Amino acid sequence: MSPIAITTTQAPAAIGPYSQAIALGNAVYTSGMLPIDAEGNLKEGIVDQTHQIVKNLQAVLAEAGLSLADVVKTSVFMTDLEHFQQMNEVYSQYFSDHHPARTTVEVSKLPRDAKIEIELIAVKRN
Repeated sequence: MSPIAITTTQAPAAIGPYSQAIALGNAVYTSGMLPIDAEGNLKEGIVDQTHQIVKNLQAVLAEAGLSLADVVKTSVFMTDLEHFQQMNEVYSQYFSDHHPARTTVEVSKLPRDAKIEIELIAVKRN
């Protein structure tokens, strides 16, 4: 079985030598998603940035025939955990009934000076 690159114009294009996501078997692994819209504009503030990232991830998952209900693990990278509660409030709007495993860490810097980046793993159900 070979990996398949997942690409959509509904999310920002990769800005380096990587794919928006890779499907392998029943699993889809996204790259870290930044709070950039499909036109390349960086959103401001942790609330808007978190919303934009989840919208981007939804678009990539949809291209792979999946949804947020298929997510089993997320990793959240934030430049300031003082914004954790605000991020968590937005995040819980998208994962209210379904709670995938999650890791959240503070990092010193993210590309384009974003405040947050999220990656995830989703699994197709048979």
